[in-house]
Amino acid sequence: MSDTQSPALDDQAPPLDTQSALTLPETQFAIRRAMLGLCRTMRWACINEFSLPAAGRRADIMALTQDGMLHCIEIKSGPRDFLTDRKWPEYRDWCDRLYFAVDQAFPRDLIPQDVGLFVAHLPESPSTILPECAMIRESPLSKLATARRKTLMQLFGHGAALRLMALEDPAMTASLRAARRVE
Repeated sequence: MSDTQSPALDDQAPPLDTQSALTLPETQFAIRRAMLGLCRTMRWACINEFSLPAAGRRADIMALTQDGMLHCIEIKSGPRDFLTDRKWPEYRDWCDRLYFAVDQAFPRDLIPQDVGLFVAHLPESPSTILPECAMIRESPLSKLATARRKTLMQLFGHGAALRLMALEDPAMTASLRAARRVE
């Protein structure tokens, strides 16, 4: 471990009895927040809960890099969350790189070696300082086919534009949602 690297982010997993003061939803939110902060510093554009063309599948975070790569990042709030999720292998077909983002207490030996890994160092409580995140392992590159990339890029752009429109005029968005429910 280098002098500049935080002990919480080194490659050694902490003991399993490490207890977080955060609930599982708070842990998931804190990991997402840390991950999005790191993505921002890497100049990756992200969409949360990105709908994939696969039936009923959503990536926790889909990141578009400056060079046009699509990275799928799955957030796991704990071992049970990881062990009960059997959908994630399908996500490999919908990205150039697949990553997991976990907290510092997560037993890293559960994560397969053929996916990338980010580790978030979480605060003791959700109201304290922003969580930090670091890439521990790069994901192997598995380039998308051209047709699939085109589909995903269109979905990414369309989804991002719809979200931006909703932010710019929330009243119109609420009105349209209400009108759709009536139909």
